[in-house]
Amino acid sequence: MAAVEVWGGGVNTWECDRMGHMNVRYYVAKAMDGLAGLAAELGMPRVFAPGAQATLVVREHHIRFLREAHPGSFLFMTGGVLEMGECEARLLLTLFHPNGEPCATFNTVVAHVTAEEGRPFPWPQRIRERAKALQVELEDYAAPRSIRLDPVVSAASLQRAEALNLRRAGRGVFDVRDCDAFGRMRPELFMSKLSDGISQVFGGATSQLVANGAPEGARIGGAALEYRLLYFGWPRAGDRYVLRSGLSDCDERVRRLIHWLLDPETGRPWGVAEAIVISLDLDARKVIKMPPEAQAAIRREAYAELTL
Repeated sequence: MAAVEVWGGGVNTWECDRMGHMNVRYYVAKAMDGLAGLAAELGMPRVFAPGAQATLVVREHHIRFLREAHPGSFLFMTGGVLEMGECEARLLLTLFHPNGEPCATFNTVVAHVTAEEGRPFPWPQRIRERAKALQVELEDYAAPRSIRLDPVVSAASLQRAEALNLRRAGRGVFDVRDCDAFGRMRPELFMSKLSDGISQVFGGATSQLVANGAPEGARIGGAALEYRLLYFGWPRAGDRYVLRSGLSDCDERVRRLIHWLLDPETGRPWGVAEAIVISLDLDARKVIKMPPEAQAAIRREAYAELTL
């Protein structure tokens, strides 16, 4: 059993943020490129092309961020099949540095659907046969660490966000540039909205570090270690969104964030996400640990009942 190479390329300066490393949005964008490569290996070379009769939609991403990627870096990606059901499959995409160190992993659930309606239908036998040859096992470094992958019945809604007084972290509208060949939001746009709104949620934690024990003169940033994203709906150009987010817990190293990307028209979720994040000393490139006083202050403002 062996993964196959499905993507390779560089990290552009404009793909990196003020932390000096590639932004999470572009990890997902490259994972989608890798998914196209893996689909071709499965016998679906034009699955994301206009005119395709069948395509793949992502139901879920579980992402582990393992090594930073900086401007000018070269990366390559391998892919394989973890398991395949009647209409869905769980795939593993792994992003590597040239020396073979894993950069990030994407445990991805996809559905085999009709291109226009998005209606699930069974995998053809030829794809099932090819999937057997591409079967891989989940490496330890790709396994869930701080996030559970249990089935989710989401509690997210605009009404519940209002009841919780959940922080408003973003709002806007999707346009044609945000959509794929079938008119549906590209998955990296979900991560993009989360990244754009993170300062609204993370700012209080940074203030507590400054007040309670950050190294003197340290430039403080942040980084994600692990994410789970669940996609429930696929906005089209002209559809609006509102992002409501909050901290649910913390310890001395990490904070747990919950994000709800909601449709303001219906109140239902386009998607939800859970993230494990750290504060980062941008010069030493090390985790900044939070003293007990900072943890207590953050917990007083956290939403302990907040879930996916």
